[in-house]
Amino acid sequence: MANVIKYNSWNTNFKSPFGALKTNESSTIKVECSKAFDVCDIKLIIEKEDENLNPIVVRELDLQQTKELDDVREYSIEVAPLEQPATYYYFFVVELNLYGENRTLFYGKQPNNGMICEYNYENLNKYQLTVYEDYKVPSWFKEGTLYHIFVDRFNNGNRNGKADNIKKNSFIYGNWDDTPMYIKDKDGEILRWDFHGGNLKGIINKLGYLKKLGVTVIYLSPIFEAVSNHKYDTGDYKKIDPMFGDEKIFKELIDKAAEKGMSVVLDGVFSHVGADSIYFNRFGNYDSIGAYQSEDSPYRSWFNFKEGPEEYQSWWGIKSLPNTNELEPSFMDYIIHGEDSVINKWMKMGVKGWRLDVADELPTEFIKELKKEARKNDDESIVIGEVWEDASNKISYGERRTYLLGDQLDSVLGYPFRDNLVSFLNGEIAAWQLNDFFMTIKENYPSEAFKSNLNLLSSHDIIRIKTALDSDKELLKLAILTQMSFEGVPYIYYGDEAGLEGGKDPENRKTYPWKNEDMEIMDFYRHCSQFRNRNKVFTLGDTYFIYTDSDDVFAYVRYDKEDSELVLINRSTDKQSINIDIKADYLEEVSVKYSVINNGEKIEPIDNRFNIDIDGKSYKIFKIWK
Repeated sequence: MANVIKYNSWNTNFKSPFGALKTNESSTIKVECSKAFDVCDIKLIIEKEDENLNPIVVRELDLQQTKELDDVREYSIEVAPLEQPATYYYFFVVELNLYGENRTLFYGKQPNNGMICEYNYENLNKYQLTVYEDYKVPSWFKEGTLYHIFVDRFNNGNRNGKADNIKKNSFIYGNWDDTPMYIKDKDGEILRWDFHGGNLKGIINKLGYLKKLGVTVIYLSPIFEAVSNHKYDTGDYKKIDPMFGDEKIFKELIDKAAEKGMSVVLDGVFSHVGADSIYFNRFGNYDSIGAYQSEDSPYRSWFNFKEGPEEYQSWWGIKSLPNTNELEPSFMDYIIHGEDSVINKWMKMGVKGWRLDVADELPTEFIKELKKEARKNDDESIVIGEVWEDASNKISYGERRTYLLGDQLDSVLGYPFRDNLVSFLNGEIAAWQLNDFFMTIKENYPSEAFKSNLNLLSSHDIIRIKTALDSDKELLKLAILTQMSFEGVPYIYYGDEAGLEGGKDPENRKTYPWKNEDMEIMDFYRHCSQFRNRNKVFTLGDTYFIYTDSDDVFAYVRYDKEDSELVLINRSTDKQSINIDIKADYLEEVSVKYSVINNGEKIEPIDNRFNIDIDGKSYKIFKIWK
């Protein structure tokens, strides 16, 4: 049987406003019903979950018939504001008389798009409705470009090129461009940590380079003292690792970056520390009574021991990374609340924000308190979370996380952006599927969260983008162009702009190839960055996704009150001829006046539709004139 009712949450004729709602914001829900069906009642059911993820009905609303057309009836309801921030879910219940029999039908969301579908109640796929406290992400962040530096591998600022304060039993590479490798025992445990010698001085020396690249936010992988090269095994949160520098040098970096319009964000690793740390001190390398050494240690309550010191909870079973009790009061004071807490110490020095490592493993209350303390220090500070999935509905450890409701994260790492874009460019999904994905995220995220989403292509945890695209430079350029023209914050992993390749760790952590950059890719990155910064619609504007008649051509419009730009991406090796209609709610009759960066190419519409040819593995950007 055909659907009795028609509804599409992505169409403002059915749901207005589109997407997530503020706590003080009402909405209008409309459905259409064919006159061929004898409908008795249509209900809108809105639910949220209890602490055990069981649905609780919040509102049960009767839709009222409001309009009658030739062959359909329109039913609608004004939904009063849902005043509690939460992730809500809704669906429709239709009562009708069918062939003399009363029937009850359940309607929810089709997978991956906004249209309606009939379900049995047991497998009902409900619509998501995110309701959040209104908030604003600081403009310096959401209008900026972020550059991620893995400190040991970026640049050595010493004149002699040698590493500083070499650690005991470490391995130092003979040349800067040596390929990184691990020295492990038969059980896979790392025997000696390897270092290339990158440091904070090296970053200071390259601030001019970063400025020319268009960078405004420098995100540093952990810089606090630790045994490893990556520093996710913190030894002392209040001390800069001596191989990287000291507080004086770090302060110099913050100040000189600020002079060039760049802010510094640190990596906060708080779900675990290093076994070789002032807090745990398993190996006795610190002048402290660590939790491993004594039950009387002031840090003992920070950790969970089973029997004796040998058995303790650790991050993913890795014994060198003991888990912390984040909500233990003395730990909270040390990291967040104390006058000289970790957050306060470094923010007083000028740090503008924090990227929270493995945010899924941090308690909600911990993130909330950290956000409050950061804002006390600096009301323009930001908190970013490492979340690998849709952050609006993530379930971790049996809890529905509420990262984006206004009191926790300002931004999350955009791994879904990267994964789906790569799948499209590699021919694994069609353009319409990529559109569906982005529309789903845009619907679920508050507007500020979507505009602040970190659109990454690579990171230290995944293979580099060039490698993911099989070293295809033309596809790489399409990925860069998309990253730089898309809604959200571009996230550049050091070396991507130089054409650096690399598989899984440690290959994705090679040194920056100074004087051996791929200048073709470098110039393209700079061109796209400059283009983005010259056209504010790409940093401030909204997005309208266009469904083309080609599986190979991805298209969207970036627009604001003053400007509209059409972006076309063709992944195919063949030229594509597409016919598209870009008339949308924000546009009346439009015509393409000229191409912004395609040699002034001009295309006029025919009946408001445009016939556009686009070469294989290429892009076009058109300015749209009303």
